[in-house]
Amino acid sequence: MDAFITALTVFTLAVFVGFEIISKIPPTLHTPLMSGSNAISGIAVVGALVAAGGEETGLAKALGAAALVMATVNVVGGFLVTHRMLSMFKKKK
Repeated sequence: MDAFITALTVFTLAVFVGFEIISKIPPTLHTPLMSGSNAISGIAVVGALVAAGGEETGLAKALGAAALVMATVNVVGGFLVTHRMLSMFKKKK
């Protein structure tokens, strides 16, 4: 039970800090910072792999697999948006 309380506390603090940080970024900087957020999402992918591959219950494995899919979609989408944004700045021939 202590581990659950600790994990819940860390999760709650991470949500709060993440919301505060993202809400303070001006909209003009959101796309250039996408590659930085991709690195953070990459960490989420690693965490999801650990959760999905652990020797836990079936529910934990299912939630880990769902987290893996969502984090991977987030990373791929972020790279696609960043690639599209960078292509706007290339000289047209």
